[in-house]
Amino acid sequence: MISSELNSSSQGHLILGGVDAVELAHKYGTPLVVYDVEEIRKTIQQFKQSFEASGLKYEISYASKAFATVAMYQVLKQENLHTDVVSGGELFTALKAGFPADKISFHGNNKSKAELEMAVDNHIGVVIIDNFLEIKLLKEVLEEKQQSINVMLRLTPGISAHTHKYDQTGQVDSKFGFDVESGQADEALQQVLSIKQMNLIGIHAHIGSQIFGVEGFEMLAKKMVEISQNWHDKFDFVPEILNLGGGFGISYTDEDEPIGANVFIDKIISTIKEQTKEKGLQLPEVWIEPGRSIVGPAGFNLYTVGSRKDIPGLLSYVNVDGGMGDNIRPALYQAKYEAVVANKMNAAIEEEDHIAGKYCESGDILIDKQALPKVEPGDVIAMLDTGAYGYSMASNYNRNPRPAVVFVEKGKDKLVVKRESYEDLVRLDESYI
Repeated sequence: MISSELNSSSQGHLILGGVDAVELAHKYGTPLVVYDVEEIRKTIQQFKQSFEASGLKYEISYASKAFATVAMYQVLKQENLHTDVVSGGELFTALKAGFPADKISFHGNNKSKAELEMAVDNHIGVVIIDNFLEIKLLKEVLEEKQQSINVMLRLTPGISAHTHKYDQTGQVDSKFGFDVESGQADEALQQVLSIKQMNLIGIHAHIGSQIFGVEGFEMLAKKMVEISQNWHDKFDFVPEILNLGGGFGISYTDEDEPIGANVFIDKIISTIKEQTKEKGLQLPEVWIEPGRSIVGPAGFNLYTVGSRKDIPGLLSYVNVDGGMGDNIRPALYQAKYEAVVANKMNAAIEEEDHIAGKYCESGDILIDKQALPKVEPGDVIAMLDTGAYGYSMASNYNRNPRPAVVFVEKGKDKLVVKRESYEDLVRLDESYI
Protein backbone atom coordinates (compact mmCIF):
# COMPACT_ATOMS: atom_id res chain seq x y z
CA MET A 1 0.00 0.00 0.00
CA ILE A 2 1.34 3.44 -0.90
CA SER A 3 1.18 5.97 1.91
CA SER A 4 -0.75 8.41 -0.29
CA GLU A 5 -3.61 5.89 -0.40
CA LEU A 6 -4.06 5.95 3.37
CA ASN A 7 -6.88 7.81 5.11
CA SER A 8 -6.23 10.43 7.75
CA SER A 9 -8.35 12.54 10.08
CA SER A 10 -8.56 16.31 10.37
CA GLN A 11 -6.13 15.95 13.28
CA GLY A 12 -3.61 14.36 10.96
CA HIS A 13 -4.04 10.88 12.45
CA LEU A 14 -3.95 7.66 10.44
CA ILE A 15 -7.40 6.07 10.09
CA LEU A 16 -7.66 2.27 9.83
CA GLY A 17 -11.04 0.71 9.16
CA GLY A 18 -12.70 3.90 10.28
CA VAL A 19 -10.78 3.95 13.58
CA ASP A 20 -8.06 6.38 14.71
CA ALA A 21 -4.76 4.44 14.80
CA VAL A 22 -3.33 6.72 17.49
CA GLU A 23 -6.33 5.99 19.71
CA LEU A 24 -5.82 2.27 19.09
CA ALA A 25 -2.21 2.57 20.21
CA HIS A 26 -3.27 4.36 23.37
CA LYS A 27 -6.17 2.00 24.10
CA TYR A 28 -4.39 -1.32 23.54
CA GLY A 29 -0.74 -0.36 23.92
CA THR A 30 2.10 -1.03 21.49
CA PRO A 31 3.48 -2.91 19.71
CA LEU A 32 0.07 -3.65 18.26
CA VAL A 33 -1.04 -5.56 15.18
CA VAL A 34 -4.14 -4.15 13.48
CA TYR A 35 -6.17 -5.72 10.66
CA ASP A 36 -8.66 -3.85 8.49
CA VAL A 37 -11.24 -6.62 8.08
CA GLU A 38 -13.13 -4.84 5.33
CA GLU A 39 -9.96 -4.95 3.20
CA ILE A 40 -9.71 -8.70 3.79
CA ARG A 41 -13.31 -9.18 2.69
CA LYS A 42 -12.83 -7.00 -0.42
CA THR A 43 -9.82 -9.01 -1.55
CA ILE A 44 -11.67 -12.30 -1.07
CA GLN A 45 -14.57 -11.01 -3.16
CA GLN A 46 -12.17 -9.93 -5.92
CA PHE A 47 -10.77 -13.46 -6.08
CA LYS A 48 -14.27 -14.91 -6.21
CA GLN A 49 -15.45 -12.54 -8.94
CA SER A 50 -12.55 -13.51 -11.16
CA PHE A 51 -13.51 -17.17 -10.92
CA GLU A 52 -17.26 -16.62 -11.21
CA ALA A 53 -16.77 -15.01 -14.62
CA SER A 54 -14.98 -18.13 -15.89
CA GLY A 55 -17.80 -20.61 -15.29
CA LEU A 56 -15.33 -23.16 -13.87
CA LYS A 57 -15.77 -24.97 -10.59
CA TYR A 58 -13.25 -23.52 -8.15
CA GLU A 59 -12.12 -23.26 -4.56
CA ILE A 60 -10.21 -20.45 -2.89
CA SER A 61 -8.24 -21.98 -0.06
CA TYR A 62 -6.73 -19.46 2.34
CA ALA A 63 -3.13 -20.32 3.26
CA SER A 64 -3.31 -20.29 7.06
CA LYS A 65 0.42 -19.90 7.60
CA ALA A 66 0.14 -16.22 6.59
CA PHE A 67 -1.96 -15.47 9.68
CA ALA A 68 -3.95 -17.95 11.76
CA THR A 69 -6.11 -17.06 14.75
CA VAL A 70 -9.60 -17.99 15.87
CA ALA A 71 -10.92 -14.63 14.68
CA MET A 72 -9.31 -14.98 11.25
CA TYR A 73 -10.91 -18.39 10.70
CA GLN A 74 -14.25 -16.93 11.74
CA VAL A 75 -13.96 -14.25 9.04
CA LEU A 76 -13.06 -16.93 6.49
CA LYS A 77 -16.12 -18.92 7.54
CA GLN A 78 -18.31 -15.84 7.06
CA GLU A 79 -16.87 -15.43 3.56
CA ASN A 80 -17.46 -19.14 2.77
CA LEU A 81 -13.82 -19.83 1.99
CA HIS A 82 -11.81 -23.02 2.11
CA THR A 83 -8.57 -23.02 4.13
CA ASP A 84 -5.37 -25.02 4.21
CA VAL A 85 -3.44 -25.79 7.37
CA VAL A 86 0.14 -26.99 7.77
CA SER A 87 0.23 -28.22 11.36
CA GLY A 88 -1.83 -29.74 14.11
CA GLY A 89 -1.84 -26.33 15.77
CA GLU A 90 -3.37 -24.59 12.79
CA LEU A 91 -5.90 -27.40 12.42
CA PHE A 92 -6.81 -27.18 16.12
CA THR A 93 -7.25 -23.41 15.85
CA ALA A 94 -9.49 -23.69 12.81
CA LEU A 95 -11.67 -26.30 14.50
CA LYS A 96 -11.76 -24.25 17.71
CA ALA A 97 -13.09 -21.34 15.63
CA GLY A 98 -15.94 -23.49 14.35
CA PHE A 99 -14.52 -23.58 10.83
CA PRO A 100 -16.13 -26.39 8.77
CA ALA A 101 -13.81 -29.41 8.81
CA ASP A 102 -14.86 -30.47 5.32
CA LYS A 103 -13.45 -27.20 3.96
CA ILE A 104 -9.97 -27.79 5.39
CA SER A 105 -6.99 -29.22 3.51
CA PHE A 106 -3.86 -30.34 5.35
CA HIS A 107 -0.41 -29.54 3.92
CA GLY A 108 3.04 -30.26 5.32
CA ASN A 109 6.22 -32.10 4.39
CA ASN A 110 6.57 -33.97 7.69
CA LYS A 111 3.14 -34.60 9.19
CA SER A 112 3.27 -36.77 12.28
CA LYS A 113 1.04 -39.77 12.79
CA ALA A 114 -0.70 -37.88 15.59
CA GLU A 115 -1.46 -34.99 13.23
CA LEU A 116 -2.84 -37.39 10.62
CA GLU A 117 -4.98 -39.04 13.29
CA MET A 118 -6.32 -35.61 14.23
CA ALA A 119 -7.19 -34.93 10.59
CA VAL A 120 -8.95 -38.27 10.17
CA ASP A 121 -10.78 -38.06 13.50
CA ASN A 122 -12.18 -34.67 12.53
CA HIS A 123 -13.09 -35.75 8.98
CA ILE A 124 -11.30 -32.89 7.25
CA GLY A 125 -11.87 -32.29 3.56
CA VAL A 126 -8.55 -33.42 2.11
CA VAL A 127 -5.03 -34.41 3.10
CA ILE A 128 -2.43 -33.18 0.62
CA ILE A 129 0.16 -35.96 0.69
CA ASP A 130 3.77 -34.81 0.44
CA ASN A 131 5.98 -37.94 0.61
CA PHE A 132 6.11 -41.71 0.67
CA LEU A 133 6.30 -42.04 4.46
CA GLU A 134 3.10 -40.04 4.69
CA ILE A 135 1.34 -42.49 2.37
CA LYS A 136 2.38 -45.30 4.74
CA LEU A 137 1.40 -43.42 7.92
CA LEU A 138 -1.95 -42.28 6.57
CA LYS A 139 -2.73 -45.81 5.37
CA GLU A 140 -2.01 -47.12 8.88
CA VAL A 141 -4.23 -44.48 10.47
CA LEU A 142 -7.12 -45.14 8.09
CA GLU A 143 -6.90 -48.90 8.62
CA GLU A 144 -6.72 -48.56 12.41
CA LYS A 145 -9.71 -46.24 12.48
CA GLN A 146 -11.58 -47.96 9.63
CA GLN A 147 -12.01 -44.62 7.90
CA SER A 148 -11.46 -43.21 4.41
CA ILE A 149 -10.41 -39.72 3.30
CA ASN A 150 -9.92 -37.54 0.23
CA VAL A 151 -6.32 -36.91 -0.72
CA MET A 152 -4.28 -34.93 -3.22
CA LEU A 153 -0.67 -35.45 -4.20
CA ARG A 154 1.72 -32.53 -3.89
CA LEU A 155 4.04 -32.52 -6.89
CA THR A 156 7.34 -30.79 -7.56
CA PRO A 157 6.91 -29.78 -11.20
CA GLY A 158 10.40 -28.42 -11.89
CA ILE A 159 9.25 -24.80 -12.22
CA SER A 160 11.03 -22.12 -10.20
CA ALA A 161 9.50 -18.74 -9.47
CA HIS A 162 11.76 -15.70 -9.53
CA THR A 163 11.61 -14.88 -5.82
CA HIS A 164 13.90 -15.08 -2.80
CA LYS A 165 15.50 -18.53 -2.67
CA TYR A 166 13.66 -19.31 0.58
CA ASP A 167 10.35 -18.59 -1.17
CA GLN A 168 10.90 -21.00 -4.07
CA THR A 169 9.17 -24.34 -3.72
CA GLY A 170 8.39 -25.70 -7.18
CA GLN A 171 11.89 -26.49 -8.43
CA VAL A 172 13.27 -30.05 -8.50
CA ASP A 173 15.66 -29.40 -5.59
CA SER A 174 12.97 -28.78 -2.96
CA LYS A 175 11.98 -30.38 0.33
CA PHE A 176 8.34 -30.39 -0.77
CA GLY A 177 6.38 -32.88 -2.84
CA PHE A 178 6.88 -35.79 -5.23
CA ASP A 179 9.32 -35.02 -8.04
CA VAL A 180 7.74 -35.37 -11.48
CA GLU A 181 10.92 -35.65 -13.53
CA SER A 182 12.40 -38.63 -11.66
CA GLY A 183 9.18 -40.67 -11.68
CA GLN A 184 8.41 -40.21 -7.96
CA ALA A 185 5.03 -38.74 -8.81
CA ASP A 186 4.08 -41.74 -10.93
CA GLU A 187 5.11 -44.11 -8.13
CA ALA A 188 3.12 -42.12 -5.55
CA LEU A 189 0.07 -42.18 -7.80
CA GLN A 190 0.19 -45.95 -8.13
CA GLN A 191 0.63 -46.45 -4.40
CA VAL A 192 -2.31 -44.21 -3.52
CA LEU A 193 -4.60 -45.71 -6.16
CA SER A 194 -3.93 -49.14 -4.64
CA ILE A 195 -5.20 -48.03 -1.21
CA LYS A 196 -8.98 -48.27 -1.07
CA GLN A 197 -9.27 -45.96 1.95
CA MET A 198 -7.75 -43.06 -0.01
CA ASN A 199 -9.85 -41.21 -2.57
CA LEU A 200 -7.43 -39.35 -4.84
CA ILE A 201 -9.23 -36.22 -6.03
CA GLY A 202 -6.46 -34.03 -7.37
CA ILE A 203 -2.90 -32.84 -7.66
CA HIS A 204 -1.23 -29.82 -6.14
CA ALA A 205 1.85 -27.74 -6.89
CA HIS A 206 3.18 -24.45 -5.53
CA ILE A 207 5.99 -22.59 -7.30
CA GLY A 208 6.85 -19.88 -4.78
CA SER A 209 5.82 -16.67 -3.07
CA GLN A 210 5.67 -12.96 -3.80
CA ILE A 211 5.39 -13.56 -7.56
CA PHE A 212 4.84 -10.56 -9.85
CA GLY A 213 4.49 -12.25 -13.25
CA VAL A 214 2.00 -14.67 -14.80
CA GLU A 215 4.59 -16.68 -16.73
CA GLY A 216 5.29 -19.13 -13.90
CA PHE A 217 1.59 -19.84 -13.40
CA GLU A 218 1.10 -20.29 -17.14
CA MET A 219 3.94 -22.83 -17.18
CA LEU A 220 2.52 -24.57 -14.12
CA ALA A 221 -0.98 -24.79 -15.61
CA LYS A 222 0.44 -26.36 -18.78
CA LYS A 223 2.52 -28.79 -16.72
CA MET A 224 -0.43 -29.85 -14.57
CA VAL A 225 -2.57 -30.59 -17.64
CA GLU A 226 0.35 -32.45 -19.22
CA ILE A 227 0.66 -34.60 -16.10
CA SER A 228 -3.09 -35.24 -16.21
CA GLN A 229 -2.82 -36.44 -19.81
CA ASN A 230 0.17 -38.67 -19.03
CA TRP A 231 -1.67 -40.26 -16.13
CA HIS A 232 -4.75 -40.75 -18.29
CA ASP A 233 -2.69 -42.55 -20.90
CA LYS A 234 -0.51 -44.60 -18.52
CA PHE A 235 -2.80 -45.28 -15.56
CA ASP A 236 -6.32 -44.48 -16.78
CA PHE A 237 -6.59 -41.79 -14.11
CA VAL A 238 -7.36 -38.10 -14.48
CA PRO A 239 -7.37 -35.78 -11.43
CA GLU A 240 -10.64 -33.96 -10.84
CA ILE A 241 -8.91 -30.99 -9.20
CA LEU A 242 -5.84 -29.01 -10.21
CA ASN A 243 -4.55 -26.98 -7.26
CA LEU A 244 -2.01 -24.39 -8.39
CA GLY A 245 -1.10 -23.06 -4.96
CA GLY A 246 -0.60 -19.38 -4.23
CA GLY A 247 2.23 -16.89 -4.19
CA PHE A 248 0.52 -13.85 -5.70
CA GLY A 249 2.70 -10.83 -4.97
CA ILE A 250 1.66 -7.68 -3.12
CA SER A 251 3.15 -4.19 -2.96
CA TYR A 252 5.33 -3.55 0.09
CA THR A 253 7.15 -0.53 -1.35
CA ASP A 254 7.06 1.66 -4.46
CA GLU A 255 9.63 -0.71 -6.00
CA ASP A 256 7.08 -3.54 -6.13
CA GLU A 257 4.83 -3.82 -9.18
CA PRO A 258 2.12 -6.38 -8.40
CA ILE A 259 -0.61 -7.31 -10.82
CA GLY A 260 -4.25 -7.84 -9.99
CA ALA A 261 -5.57 -11.18 -8.78
CA ASN A 262 -7.82 -11.26 -11.83
CA VAL A 263 -4.80 -11.23 -14.12
CA PHE A 264 -3.29 -14.28 -12.43
CA ILE A 265 -6.60 -16.12 -12.39
CA ASP A 266 -7.51 -15.25 -15.98
CA LYS A 267 -4.17 -16.60 -17.22
CA ILE A 268 -4.48 -19.79 -15.15
CA ILE A 269 -8.02 -20.43 -16.37
CA SER A 270 -7.41 -19.59 -20.03
CA THR A 271 -4.33 -21.84 -20.08
CA ILE A 272 -6.14 -24.76 -18.48
CA LYS A 273 -9.11 -24.38 -20.84
CA GLU A 274 -6.82 -24.23 -23.87
CA GLN A 275 -4.66 -27.16 -22.81
CA THR A 276 -7.49 -29.49 -21.77
CA LYS A 277 -9.33 -28.81 -25.03
CA GLU A 278 -6.17 -29.53 -27.01
CA LYS A 279 -5.59 -32.81 -25.16
CA GLY A 280 -9.22 -33.91 -25.13
CA LEU A 281 -9.59 -33.82 -21.35
CA GLN A 282 -12.54 -32.65 -19.29
CA LEU A 283 -12.20 -29.31 -17.54
CA PRO A 284 -11.02 -29.83 -13.96
CA GLU A 285 -12.02 -27.94 -10.85
CA VAL A 286 -9.36 -25.29 -10.14
CA TRP A 287 -8.06 -24.42 -6.68
CA ILE A 288 -5.72 -21.66 -5.57
CA GLU A 289 -4.19 -20.95 -2.16
CA PRO A 290 -3.73 -17.21 -1.55
CA GLY A 291 -2.51 -16.16 1.88
CA ARG A 292 -0.27 -13.11 1.76
CA SER A 293 -2.41 -11.46 -0.93
CA ILE A 294 -5.50 -11.71 1.31
CA VAL A 295 -4.11 -10.50 4.63
CA GLY A 296 -0.83 -8.74 3.80
CA PRO A 297 -2.20 -5.35 2.69
CA ALA A 298 -4.84 -5.40 5.43
CA GLY A 299 -2.32 -5.53 8.28
CA PHE A 300 -0.49 -2.76 10.12
CA ASN A 301 2.01 -2.83 12.98
CA LEU A 302 1.84 0.10 15.38
CA TYR A 303 4.87 1.03 17.48
CA THR A 304 5.71 3.81 19.91
CA VAL A 305 8.95 5.69 19.33
CA GLY A 306 11.40 5.71 22.24
CA SER A 307 15.03 6.76 21.93
CA ARG A 308 16.84 7.84 18.80
CA LYS A 309 20.51 7.89 17.88
CA ASP A 310 21.75 10.75 15.72
CA ILE A 311 25.11 10.31 14.00
CA PRO A 312 26.67 13.25 12.12
CA GLY A 313 26.73 12.52 8.39
CA LEU A 314 24.72 9.30 8.71
CA LEU A 315 21.06 8.34 9.00
CA SER A 316 19.58 8.48 12.48
CA TYR A 317 18.24 5.41 14.25
CA VAL A 318 14.63 5.80 15.37
CA ASN A 319 14.04 3.10 17.98
CA VAL A 320 10.60 1.59 18.50
CA ASP A 321 9.14 -0.73 21.15
CA GLY A 322 8.87 -3.77 18.87
CA GLY A 323 11.03 -5.28 16.17
CA MET A 324 12.18 -8.68 14.96
CA GLY A 325 10.12 -10.45 17.63
CA ASP A 326 6.89 -9.33 15.96
CA ASN A 327 8.21 -9.04 12.38
CA ILE A 328 11.20 -11.26 11.58
CA ARG A 329 10.90 -10.84 7.81
CA PRO A 330 13.29 -7.88 7.37
CA ALA A 331 16.03 -9.79 9.23
CA LEU A 332 15.20 -13.18 7.69
CA TYR A 333 14.41 -12.28 4.08
CA GLN A 334 15.73 -8.72 3.86
CA ALA A 335 12.07 -7.87 3.26
CA LYS A 336 11.29 -4.22 2.64
CA TYR A 337 8.43 -2.23 4.13
CA GLU A 338 7.23 1.35 4.30
CA ALA A 339 6.02 3.27 7.35
CA VAL A 340 4.30 6.50 8.34
CA VAL A 341 4.03 8.49 11.56
CA ALA A 342 0.43 7.80 12.52
CA ASN A 343 0.04 11.00 14.56
CA LYS A 344 1.70 13.24 11.93
CA MET A 345 0.07 12.22 8.65
CA ASN A 346 -0.16 15.84 7.44
CA ALA A 347 3.34 16.86 8.53
CA ALA A 348 6.06 17.60 5.99
CA ILE A 349 8.86 15.10 5.40
CA GLU A 350 12.00 16.34 7.12
CA GLU A 351 14.39 13.40 7.45
CA GLU A 352 15.38 9.88 6.44
CA ASP A 353 15.90 7.40 9.24
CA HIS A 354 16.57 3.80 10.08
CA ILE A 355 13.58 2.37 11.96
CA ALA A 356 15.18 0.04 14.48
CA GLY A 357 13.70 -2.48 16.88
CA LYS A 358 14.45 -3.00 20.56
CA TYR A 359 15.91 -6.50 20.24
CA CYS A 360 19.55 -7.15 21.10
CA GLU A 361 20.65 -7.75 17.51
CA SER A 362 22.34 -5.34 15.10
CA GLY A 363 20.18 -6.85 12.37
CA ASP A 364 16.98 -5.80 14.10
CA ILE A 365 16.25 -3.06 11.58
CA LEU A 366 12.60 -2.96 10.51
CA ILE A 367 13.15 -0.43 7.71
CA ASP A 368 16.64 0.51 6.53
CA LYS A 369 15.75 3.94 5.15
CA GLN A 370 12.43 5.68 5.57
CA ALA A 371 11.44 9.27 4.78
CA LEU A 372 9.58 10.69 7.78
CA PRO A 373 8.49 13.93 9.43
CA LYS A 374 10.61 14.95 12.40
CA VAL A 375 10.24 12.00 14.77
CA GLU A 376 10.11 12.43 18.54
CA PRO A 377 9.68 10.09 21.53
CA GLY A 378 6.03 9.13 21.92
CA ASP A 379 5.20 9.32 18.23
CA VAL A 380 3.32 6.33 16.81
CA ILE A 381 4.94 4.61 13.85
CA ALA A 382 2.67 2.53 11.58
CA MET A 383 4.35 -0.06 9.38
CA LEU A 384 2.27 -0.85 6.32
CA ASP A 385 1.32 -4.20 4.74
CA THR A 386 2.46 -6.30 7.69
CA GLY A 387 -0.51 -8.65 7.70
CA ALA A 388 1.28 -11.72 6.35
CA TYR A 389 3.98 -13.68 8.19
CA GLY A 390 4.48 -11.05 10.87
CA TYR A 391 2.37 -12.14 13.81
CA SER A 392 2.37 -15.75 12.61
CA MET A 393 6.20 -15.85 12.89
CA ALA A 394 6.35 -13.80 16.11
CA SER A 395 8.59 -15.03 18.91
CA ASN A 396 9.49 -14.37 22.52
CA TYR A 397 13.11 -13.56 21.70
CA ASN A 398 14.77 -11.59 24.52
CA ARG A 399 11.76 -12.73 26.57
CA ASN A 400 9.55 -10.07 25.08
CA PRO A 401 5.81 -10.80 25.07
CA ARG A 402 4.09 -11.11 21.71
CA PRO A 403 1.79 -8.21 20.76
CA ALA A 404 -1.97 -7.96 20.90
CA VAL A 405 -4.03 -8.19 17.70
CA VAL A 406 -7.02 -5.96 16.99
CA PHE A 407 -9.55 -6.19 14.15
CA VAL A 408 -11.12 -2.97 12.90
CA GLU A 409 -14.14 -2.72 10.63
CA LYS A 410 -16.65 0.02 9.88
CA GLY A 411 -15.48 2.26 12.68
CA LYS A 412 -15.38 -0.40 15.39
CA ASP A 413 -12.38 -2.11 17.01
CA LYS A 414 -12.26 -5.54 18.60
CA LEU A 415 -9.42 -7.19 20.52
CA VAL A 416 -8.99 -10.67 18.97
CA VAL A 417 -5.68 -11.76 20.52
CA LYS A 418 -4.67 -10.59 23.99
CA ARG A 419 -1.19 -9.21 24.59
CA GLU A 420 1.07 -11.73 26.30
CA SER A 421 2.09 -10.86 29.83
CA TYR A 422 5.38 -11.52 31.60
CA GLU A 423 3.53 -14.20 33.53
CA ASP A 424 2.66 -15.88 30.22
CA LEU A 425 6.37 -16.04 29.39
CA VAL A 426 7.11 -18.31 32.36
CA ARG A 427 3.81 -20.20 32.41
CA LEU A 428 5.34 -23.37 30.93
CA ASP A 429 8.68 -23.10 32.72
CA GLU A 430 9.46 -25.67 35.43
CA SER A 431 11.79 -25.09 38.37
CA TYR A 432 15.10 -26.98 38.38
CA ILE A 433 15.68 -26.75 42.11
